Amino acid sequence: MKVPAAARILIGLVLGLLGGYLAGPGSAALPVLQTIGGLWLDALRMPIIPLVFALIVTGIGRGAEIGASTRVAQRAMVLFLLFLSASALFGLTLGSAMFSGWHVEGLDAVRVAGGSIPDLPPLAETLRALVPVNPIASAAQGVIVPIVIFALLFAVALRRIDPARAGAVGTFFQGTADALLVVIGWVLLVAPIGVFALAFDVAARSGFAVGALLAWYVVARVLCGVVLLSAFVLLVAVFARTPVAAFLRAALPAQSVAFSTQSSLASLPAMLEGARTLRLPERHAGTVLPLAVALFRISAPAAIALAVLALAHLNAIDLSAAQLALVVVLAVLNNLVIAGLPNQISFFAAYAPVALAVGVPIELLPLFLAVDTIPDMFATTANVTADLAVTTVLTDKEPAD
Repeated sequence: MKVPAAARILIGLVLGLLGGYLAGPGSAALPVLQTIGGLWLDALRMPIIPLVFALIVTGIGRGAEIGASTRVAQRAMVLFLLFLSASALFGLTLGSAMFSGWHVEGLDAVRVAGGSIPDLPPLAETLRALVPVNPIASAAQGVIVPIVIFALLFAVALRRIDPARAGAVGTFFQGTADALLVVIGWVLLVAPIGVFALAFDVAARSGFAVGALLAWYVVARVLCGVVLLSAFVLLVAVFARTPVAAFLRAALPAQSVAFSTQSSLASLPAMLEGARTLRLPERHAGTVLPLAVALFRISAPAAIALAVLALAHLNAIDLSAAQLALVVVLAVLNNLVIAGLPNQISFFAAYAPVALAVGVPIELLPLFLAVDTIPDMFATTANVTADLAVTTVLTDKEPAD
């Protein structure tokens, strides 16, 4: 029987933590495994910046095209932005409450010097630094925020030139993104080995402390998914004429598909059938639901915020209010432009740039992916519930003509 990729990564994590704990910091295998883990992590980092640029260029164009199709889709985009921002703020609040006491000894090698990031420069310098004088140099230095801003401006500018030429550029970047996803797929083929090496290194130096904190992270992610799901059921109860019991019956098939497949896209047919069961206008539901599946992953901003805060506390870093605000903005932006990708790929493309943008090391991020299977089940279920809930609220009072 073929073992799923997520299960293999989880097995690598468990074996690495167990092996590192039993071997201890004096293990002769530690230098070799540190090298293997470092090589794998560098390979995983390699495509992140060009992938983010390509996805923003293609994603903004795709979102603008869909969002302009009807007035109901335009209203949906406004709600998406509001709810995604609220999701990121909720993730920060939950993470601050649940991770505030985190402290692990023996991780000095993966922490920035002094356990904190440098003081932020004056506002004027910060604003000037956001404009990439040399985008290539910014990319080479791993400076994420200027690259994101340049990609946004570039994507918007494409809409102002000849459509044929813009289409050619969009096709190029779509091909670039597709090729980079293949590269990431190759790197992820050996993810169990890379995660094993990283986990062995961490556990050998700090024991099972990291394992316990990862378990607490899983609890936070699951709790986040449950709260968000409940919030959108409440949204239907307050703002739609649809009875909650009827909504839940209509949503259950899509929720079941989402929980078992961890794919909102795979749940779309069941969501469309749920909309028919609720007697929502088909021309509106047929517009909003595909748009929601592409751009409205309600759990993603909260999950990104949780992961960045967890990494920050794990590395003994205190983020300022300005940096937390940047986490919110980038978490929402990444959710909008990194859409429709498998979780194992989108995990790094969505999470790593946000962490790097606020000065948080990402060496331990693969360990969070290794325990992401169960949280992602709840997150995807919350996503499809939110998709159908927003569609119900938006179209419930629309005429069915």
